[in-house]
Amino acid sequence: MSADQDLNVTLRGEVELAERAGHLFVHAREEFVCAATDLNTWVLPEVREEIIKAHWESRPGLRVCKIYNPAALADEESERHLLAMAASGVEVRISTARLRQETIIIDRRVAVLAGPPVRGVRTYTIVRSPDVIASMRTLYWATWESSVELAGFRRGRPPALGEESLEILRLLGGGYKDETAARRLGLSLRTYRRRVAEILTLLDADSRFQAGRRAHELGLLN
Repeated sequence: MSADQDLNVTLRGEVELAERAGHLFVHAREEFVCAATDLNTWVLPEVREEIIKAHWESRPGLRVCKIYNPAALADEESERHLLAMAASGVEVRISTARLRQETIIIDRRVAVLAGPPVRGVRTYTIVRSPDVIASMRTLYWATWESSVELAGFRRGRPPALGEESLEILRLLGGGYKDETAARRLGLSLRTYRRRVAEILTLLDADSRFQAGRRAHELGLLN
């Protein structure tokens, strides 16, 4: 077995990844970069959230960069998630180059490579070989440079609003009061107003009037 092989280990499933390598995510200090096709790369997303939920929070000096394919904007929930991620300080870019599975590089010293699911189970290879890490970072930053910032990619592009959001826009355009609109949709007033706020964010609008204008410009209500 080579010295490089001694530095690498393959884990089976996300539970084992969390148990044996979760500390790598939590202890990121300088750089956490990730490339993935979309936001649905984990079989057990709750495990993913558990082990990385705070990796960019309260970490002065930690740079977090994420590259996704346009598929990450294919539905309203995913797009909202990306916008929230960007608002928290994560640098997000969109690449049209095909990204295979998920690749994470932490502090320039360790990488996590996700394999394709086999009968519902994905393998994760933890790589510590310095030469391999250096090559992976070179490829990552080359892809980063050819990618487009999230805001720029979204500019002039209609968000993937679901039917409920489109109906809310129609009710807003129809001049319905919040109480009436919420009742028509079977939502509580609080939930309705939260959904309106989410739609304004997706439309990059500062007001309901601006949201309506943007919706018409983007052809969402035609």
